[in-house]
Amino acid sequence: MSGDTHGGAELAGFDALMPGPTGRPLRDFPEPPALANHGPARVIALCNQKGGVGKTTTTISLGAALAEYGRKVLVIDFDPQGALSAGLGVPSHDVPTVYDLLLGRETDTRKAVQATATPNLHIIPANIDLSAAEVHLVNEVAREQILARVLRPILDDYDVVLIDCQPSLGLLTVNALTAAHGVLIPLECEYFALRGVALLVETIDKVRDRLNPAVQLDGILATMYDARTLHSREVLERVVEVFGEKVLETVIGRTVKFPDASVAGAPITTFAPDHPAAGAYRQLARELIARGQVA
Repeated sequence: MSGDTHGGAELAGFDALMPGPTGRPLRDFPEPPALANHGPARVIALCNQKGGVGKTTTTISLGAALAEYGRKVLVIDFDPQGALSAGLGVPSHDVPTVYDLLLGRETDTRKAVQATATPNLHIIPANIDLSAAEVHLVNEVAREQILARVLRPILDDYDVVLIDCQPSLGLLTVNALTAAHGVLIPLECEYFALRGVALLVETIDKVRDRLNPAVQLDGILATMYDARTLHSREVLERVVEVFGEKVLETVIGRTVKFPDASVAGAPITTFAPDHPAAGAYRQLARELIARGQVA
């Protein structure tokens, strides 16, 4: 299990005309209409080189919320810890994984895709074998583009692909950034978490310049927010001051529900569908759709 055990913001109590935690009016984004057609997918990498900030929780919960709104979603476990696979209750051993696809041991990407218990939500799992990928790929031609090549045959099957990156800026994360159209940065509302964002943004800029001109920063998602503490409020204020509109309006607060959902191997939207944490991720899904970052 990863340390990504943060919770959903208590959004239900906010008046839509009152300022939200980011200091901007907290809009109630409309429920999106159904899609007439599906695909090709927009690929979004969830990155932060700091661990325990909510990448895995956000990948699971956002993926499930988008699936609820009729989007066909593929999530990719790109962390050797395999927390995404465990959090969705799918097997990651004795089955084709993303590691097998990267190394060419499995050449049909669809054979590594598994359905989850959530309709419209599929996953390509990972396990500890993935930790050896960087060593094996280091001498490969165009090694930064292997994941993009693996995903290409299945992009028309989905509306969005979410990549749960490991907490590092190594070759796997560069592969995810090279394959992605957008990057979502979950950022813990804590001072030391804030310090690393500039390095991550610099890495995204380098990938855009050298490998993938299409990649852009979709947004920064404030996580583990606790409105009761001055520290959380000051960190969020500083993030908005620096990144402005790149900071998403949806803010994810602390709750104890996420560890329980992880143990159950289910998204919060299924495990506790009426909890404000589930509502926060549905709000995030609607916001990304409203911003045009998801179909």
